[in-house]
Amino acid sequence: MFLSSYERMLVRRYLFPGKGEAFIAIVGVVSLVAVTIGVSALIIIMSVMNGFRAELFDKFVGINGHAVVQGYNGRLTSWQDILARAKATPGVTSATPLIEQPLMASYSGRVEGIAVRGMLVDDNRTNPALKGKTVDGDLRAITPGSGTIAIGDELARSLGAQVGSDISLISPQGETTPFGTVPRIVSYRVAAIFKIGIYDYDKTFVIMPMPDAQNLLLLGDAVQMIEINTKDAEQVGTILKPLEPQVAGRAVISDWRSTNASLFDALRVDRVMMNIVVSLIILVALFNIVSSLIMLVRAKTRDIAVLRTMGADRNAILRVFVAVGMVIGGLGTSIGFVLALIGLYFRGPVVNFFSGVTGQKLWDPSIRFLTEIPARTDPVEVALIVVLTLIGCFLATLYPALKAANTDPVQVLRYE
Repeated sequence: MFLSSYERMLVRRYLFPGKGEAFIAIVGVVSLVAVTIGVSALIIIMSVMNGFRAELFDKFVGINGHAVVQGYNGRLTSWQDILARAKATPGVTSATPLIEQPLMASYSGRVEGIAVRGMLVDDNRTNPALKGKTVDGDLRAITPGSGTIAIGDELARSLGAQVGSDISLISPQGETTPFGTVPRIVSYRVAAIFKIGIYDYDKTFVIMPMPDAQNLLLLGDAVQMIEINTKDAEQVGTILKPLEPQVAGRAVISDWRSTNASLFDALRVDRVMMNIVVSLIILVALFNIVSSLIMLVRAKTRDIAVLRTMGADRNAILRVFVAVGMVIGGLGTSIGFVLALIGLYFRGPVVNFFSGVTGQKLWDPSIRFLTEIPARTDPVEVALIVVLTLIGCFLATLYPALKAANTDPVQVLRYE
């Protein structure tokens, strides 16, 4: 939309009404602020929700794989055959045996519930969820028969343990005596402390070599499950469909969607509802733009009539008032976009600031799963927000602009 010099002058004049039109200016400022808040909040919320889902997915899948073949009664005997068949399934990128068992850990009089995870040595060192996440010690020191383990940093904090501490693991599956089953208690030395970033994992996970876990749980040569990764996590069900008949009667296949279905469904619903709520802010801003322009048209009726008698056509008046509304909407969108980027960059300090002001812990890892606020901005979504907001602002200007363009100078100036 190209404006002539006098049209640009009118736009500047109408953006800053005179002394008797202060209320119009206030409504215009409110419209600008509402668009700014709506755009920035929508971008921030969508980025955080995208990051939250992506971080949870990456960490859950990094630890548990895309799917697991779970043995009945917690035991998978003759697992080598299933492992070979899983690796031979088209679309499967890796398959590895795994043991995971809830137990108890004791150190210096403190007792915590844990999840012992027996993994192959190579998987310990190359697992993407563990790689680079060691905060103390060395995962390479965890080898079969060494009596060493790795624990999460939250578990270390709860037990008061550190690298070099000897922690007792308590298993209810011990020796049977005339007085009942005696729990099996085995001491292990902490060789590494890791921080995955998911509170529940960092609070409970104890990682040890597969043979040591088999000895601790008296499993012999059996494992509990086989972890599988595929080429496409979204198509994991289709990829593993041919494997189901081959493990029927011995094990069951569970993929990441069925294991965490309620969590990801809740995230999807929350994302939609929060977007709807924040979009209402933008809708209110658009109504404010309509209101401010209507009041501006009413206040400038005489000026419009004079301009018409001086030769200004309807299209010129239409362009002027559309431009006024678009300046408000465009400026609000631009400021909102910049504020959103700043807010996302400093999201941690911002949350800490408001936590200090309110005295409430706004981001609790024990509730939010993740230890830090994630964010992943999708350029396509941001562009869509900006474009839809600008389109909404344009539509909001049409009625007031048409009203101004259709002003009849004869009727207005008849009694002047």
